[in-house]
Amino acid sequence: MSNFWPNTKDNPLFAGLVAVLLIVLIVALIFVALNQQKQNYYIGKSPETQRMITITGEGKVTVVPDIAMVNLGLETENKNITTAQNSNSEIMNDLIDRLMALGIAKKDIQTMNYNIYPRYDWQDGVQILQGYIVSQNVNVKIRQTEKVEQVLRIAGELKLNQIGGLTFGIDDPTAYKQAARIKALENAKIKANDLAEIMDVELGKIMSFSEQDSSMPQPYPTYARAEGLGGGAGTPNIETGTQEVTVVATITYELD
Repeated sequence: MSNFWPNTKDNPLFAGLVAVLLIVLIVALIFVALNQQKQNYYIGKSPETQRMITITGEGKVTVVPDIAMVNLGLETENKNITTAQNSNSEIMNDLIDRLMALGIAKKDIQTMNYNIYPRYDWQDGVQILQGYIVSQNVNVKIRQTEKVEQVLRIAGELKLNQIGGLTFGIDDPTAYKQAARIKALENAKIKANDLAEIMDVELGKIMSFSEQDSSMPQPYPTYARAEGLGGGAGTPNIETGTQEVTVVATITYELD
């Protein structure tokens, strides 16, 4: 039987081809191994690490509030539900008419709730109906803050028994936000230049920008004292004070 693999001594050409193929295979394996090692080295690494600096700046604008909000309401109780409703509606309707006569627009007077519920007492373990309670509240936006005291005086004259949540705010803070934003950017730029000088580097182009708006001034509660609003008594002095519109800007610069 003949041997499939030829004798290299008898066939030197075949022996040469085998040697060449072995060399090519070894070189190819070495190349693949080196390439794989190079890929593993660069996994998770950027070809070029950028030098950057991130700076935060803050801008504030002090504003005098231009609107006030107050909640006014009345709770009426009567054994007859119709009488309780009529009494409550009469006073609350009078309130709305007097507010509008003061110059407050109808759109700035919003009914927040209107509730009717029974009131019971317990006697000898038995629940006994004592009457009905009608409750109605309105939120009033006062665009002329100097009229706040007049609104409270009206509430006292009508003997409203639910008065509170007096707050001040800014009707349209857009312009104040823009002014605070400009201040924040200027503040961030000054900080960045100062830091670059200390680090002996040059600021390049802006890579990213973001801002956090904590500007909406949160109205602070100011509650009117009931005894200061009783019929004919003097109303408390109301001061609007000031509020701050704040913008925080974050800028990332490339370093040259």
